[in-house]
Amino acid sequence: MSGAKRDFLSISLGFDDDQKEPRKRQSIWRVWKRLSSLQRSVICLIIVLGGLSALYILPAIHHGNRLSGEDAKANKERRQAVDKVAVNDKNGHEFFQDKIMGRENSNNNHQIQPPKEVPKRNKQEALQRVAKQQIDEYNKRLQRQRRPVKKPPPQLKQVVDRPPNGGGEEVGLLPPDEKQEILERDENGDIGKEDDNDKDDNVDGQLNQPEKAADPDFNVDQHAVPPYDYFHQEGKRTDRQEAVVDAFRFAWNAYKKYAWGHDEFHPITRTHSEWFGVGLTIVDSLDTLVILGLKPEYDDAREWVANELTFEKDKDVNLFEITIRVLGGLLATYHLTGDDLFKEKAVDLGNRLLPCFNSPSKVPFSDVNMMTSRAHAPRWGPDSSTSEVTTIQLEFRDLSRVTKDDKYENAVMTVSEHIHSLPKKDGLVPIFVNANTGSFRGTSTITFGARGDSYYEYLLKQWIQTGKTINMFKDDFMEAIDGVKKHLLRESSPSKLLYLGELLGSRTFSPKMDHLVCYLPGTMALGYKNGLPADHFDIAKRLTETCFQMYARMPTKLSPEIVYFSQAAQSKEDLIVKAPDAHNLLRPETVESLFYMYRFTGDKKYQDMGWTIFQAFLKHTKVENGGFSSIHNVKAAKATFRDKLESFFLAETLKYLYLLFGDDSSLIPLDKFVFNSEAHPLPIYSS
Repeated sequence: MSGAKRDFLSISLGFDDDQKEPRKRQSIWRVWKRLSSLQRSVICLIIVLGGLSALYILPAIHHGNRLSGEDAKANKERRQAVDKVAVNDKNGHEFFQDKIMGRENSNNNHQIQPPKEVPKRNKQEALQRVAKQQIDEYNKRLQRQRRPVKKPPPQLKQVVDRPPNGGGEEVGLLPPDEKQEILERDENGDIGKEDDNDKDDNVDGQLNQPEKAADPDFNVDQHAVPPYDYFHQEGKRTDRQEAVVDAFRFAWNAYKKYAWGHDEFHPITRTHSEWFGVGLTIVDSLDTLVILGLKPEYDDAREWVANELTFEKDKDVNLFEITIRVLGGLLATYHLTGDDLFKEKAVDLGNRLLPCFNSPSKVPFSDVNMMTSRAHAPRWGPDSSTSEVTTIQLEFRDLSRVTKDDKYENAVMTVSEHIHSLPKKDGLVPIFVNANTGSFRGTSTITFGARGDSYYEYLLKQWIQTGKTINMFKDDFMEAIDGVKKHLLRESSPSKLLYLGELLGSRTFSPKMDHLVCYLPGTMALGYKNGLPADHFDIAKRLTETCFQMYARMPTKLSPEIVYFSQAAQSKEDLIVKAPDAHNLLRPETVESLFYMYRFTGDKKYQDMGWTIFQAFLKHTKVENGGFSSIHNVKAAKATFRDKLESFFLAETLKYLYLLFGDDSSLIPLDKFVFNSEAHPLPIYSS
């Protein structure tokens, strides 16, 4: 066919003119010339958009195929090998015993289907059986995936002896040979090296500089925590604390009158609404009632929990929100009161949330139905928020320690190890992660604000919660703070306020800072108190001042939700507030950091800052007929209400203000408790 005529690539036209004559074969160039300018522009736009889509989609497909290939390879290796389980004999030696594990779900379909036919009168029992089956199946799969580890004792370990140099490992209730090994390591200087940063503990020589503990590892011993008489604080409260108690009662009484047993209260219209349908405001406020010493209110709340609270509801809930607010609230109240009622409710809820971890990857689904146990990604897309999947670990780990059942801790530890293994930008993470592929969305924003904030908070707090025995968390936190200093820290103009910006698309800097970021100075101060570098406290002090200025420079003395910081050299104002960002939701982050700074320094200026903020809440957010409400515009001389009392105002904001205004450091001591992201105190364990 070498002599065949070479035809131009051609197409047939469907215009009316072509139908009157025999169809002609037209070259692409002639067709292109016949098109109008608009048609050519549309075609070019389609080609460009198609190319951009390919650039975005192909890497994700390639990555997903790679993950699928790795999973297939791992499954093949598991099928070829006999599972081994490491056990210890009485002499402490390890041997392996063969264990043939069940091969349910050989088709890798981890979703257990409900029975096809369920009699109506047994529908409730059938749903419960399905939920139990799915949870049991998940636990079996999790055991197959995790490597064998020596299981630490679930009970609190009494610290009866410590290394002479105050290193990071406690020695107590250990076999003699293991205890001797640790002591020998200490003599050789191998223990505690990671806590010595070779920096002077004194940052600037000021009198308000907190001292690190003589032992950088707080001597954590839960058995040494003295019982606190929470319900007999009369005469011990300061005048400012009494003012906080009055504000809490004012809000609580209005909620009880108009919205009792419902999730959220709307004080202007005196109505209520549901989110989870679990009496959220009550459960979220339980430990605040204890800490403030409000016995009659606590008794009413406990009675409601005992008689009315149930999680048997055909309703989807967000794993993150219900964990930090409800599971955290129940566990904290159990630890403060010793009342098994709250433990039982926490166990029930924890079991209902476990199906979220039954995802194709090691990243949990964001939502789950509490009755059917069906877990799924959010309705708006396939990705979960990074902060949400990494801000459940404190609560699930504590649930394991309370129940002596490792399944909860194992579930969240798998998530933490997976996130730890993912590539990051100098320790900084994008705000979206996919529950199907287990990968970050690389083009999403990097921020310490919404959807990113508490990932970093829980790195430090997990390290502290576990008695500083898992250095992965500390190392990731340290790397992230180095990333902050490299990519996010800036000074505003003209006042040189230190602030944290964002990286749009993980690369382009924006001088935007959410109020949510104001938790960070308190967290960094907590890290410094636990032995981290002194420059962390330098940053914490300056960020605390910036967060207070976000209040002080507004006409209402209340902070907006979001602030942009001026970078212009000739600017007269540091803070730029856009109209959609001017609202205030009664958030706690700034007063949280003020509490930490005062607890560690004793500097009264932090109490005065908190009092200024509290007075502004009373003036602009207090509703005459009862309760408090978020407001629309902090820049308006007269604020207008949004008609919503957030549960975190009672659970966090007023709690931190109460602790800030007190001088009794034995009320929730920070070497015995660590606060979760909703201000619920959970105990620190020594292992």
